[in-house]
Amino acid sequence: EVQLQASGGGLVQAGGSLRLSCTVSGFSFGDYAIGWLRQAPGKEREGVSCIKASDGRTYYADSVKGRFTISTDNAKNTVYLQMNNLKPEDTGVYYCAADASTAYFAEVVTNPEAGTTGLDAWGKGTLVTVSS
Repeated sequence: EVQLQASGGGLVQAGGSLRLSCTVSGFSFGDYAIGWLRQAPGKEREGVSCIKASDGRTYYADSVKGRFTISTDNAKNTVYLQMNNLKPEDTGVYYCAADASTAYFAEVVTNPEAGTTGLDAWGKGTLVTVSS
């Protein structure tokens, strides 16, 4: 059974930092692109970042470049999203997801017009709230 377990959300002031974790099981960690999407209140879900664990390729949405860093611990089958200099507009529910196509997940992350519903697997979300 494919499972993605996200954790690490919370309440932080603007300018602060949080680190999200996503631990996966039920599929080969290195064969998939794994990453994060978010949904702010009243807005469409959008891609944030993804990584291909087997080669370390990373992709970021323009809105988070330079502030967020995605990484993996392959021994723990875990993907991290380090979020620094958080802004109120980063508030939302963050979802961990995986897809067998790195190209597709990268498109979801880098193209705001791309749909987000076609990814292969999803975890439950974790809430991030950034206060001003």
